[in-house]
Amino acid sequence: MAEGPHPNSTFPRPTFFILTGIPGLGGAQAWLTLVFGPMYLLALLGNGTLLALEQIDSTLQQPMFLLLATLAATDLGLATSIAPGLLAVLWFGPRPVPYSACLAQMFFVHALTAVESGVLLAMAYDRAVAVGRPLHYPLLVTKTRVGYAALALALKAVAIVVPFPLLVARFEHLRAKTIGHAYCAHMAVVELVVGDTRANNLYGLALSLAVSGIDILGITASYGLIAHAVLRLPTREAQTKAFGTCSSHICVILAFYVPGLFSYLTHRFGRHTVPKPVHILLSNIYLLLPPALNPLIYGVRTKQIRDQLLEIFTIRKSQL
Repeated sequence: MAEGPHPNSTFPRPTFFILTGIPGLGGAQAWLTLVFGPMYLLALLGNGTLLALEQIDSTLQQPMFLLLATLAATDLGLATSIAPGLLAVLWFGPRPVPYSACLAQMFFVHALTAVESGVLLAMAYDRAVAVGRPLHYPLLVTKTRVGYAALALALKAVAIVVPFPLLVARFEHLRAKTIGHAYCAHMAVVELVVGDTRANNLYGLALSLAVSGIDILGITASYGLIAHAVLRLPTREAQTKAFGTCSSHICVILAFYVPGLFSYLTHRFGRHTVPKPVHILLSNIYLLLPPALNPLIYGVRTKQIRDQLLEIFTIRKSQL
């Protein structure tokens, strides 16, 4: 049986943790593999296909599609940092995870989440320039600038997320080795350590508010500029067409931020009213739902991607 926390005893820093999955569900949590398994498969196939199309078709090597490729690569990394371990815990039950691997997972989950939020902000800026200043778009948004933006987002994510595992690694003793979670979430690990965790709590809260808050404000401002530009167009048809170029991005924003906001609010303000299994389910849905939905949204709603997919399937069908 997995070792539970003992209030009056402590342990030296362990060589491994034990992930329990979703507490309270027992063997029933194996059925959740029927939910998270297909989500991970969709994330792999969908984002892998988008990346392959971007390499195959030269018409998709434009700044907007390079941003989409960055989003797809981030989604692949985010889903893969969570899903294999999650599915193993749900199917086989509690399993050991090396201490260093746990800290690495903590880093990649938070870093890739920060990158994804930044990419959505960059895509909002791209749409604002495309709608508001279409004649200057080729000069303002270039492949080189998109590349620099992606590099800056990655470096920023590394810089702001590195303190997470470092703040945990400074503690030498823990109350238990068992993490009541499906992956090595920062706060789930912090709950086990012995010592003053105010720095961990404050940094986690500040980072959540700073990263998501600033990005959401930037996205809101970009769409304010888009709305202003669209309303100045002379005809309703032109307005609909201009705003239609943003519809896929709006759907992706909602898929990322709505589950994230709901998960954050229930964790911060619903600890005593929302059961812990619900918290853990929401956090896993928040991390796996956007990588599964994003390629579907862009594949269905973006004409260039849809046409390229239809062309590939038509060629293969004619060869059979």
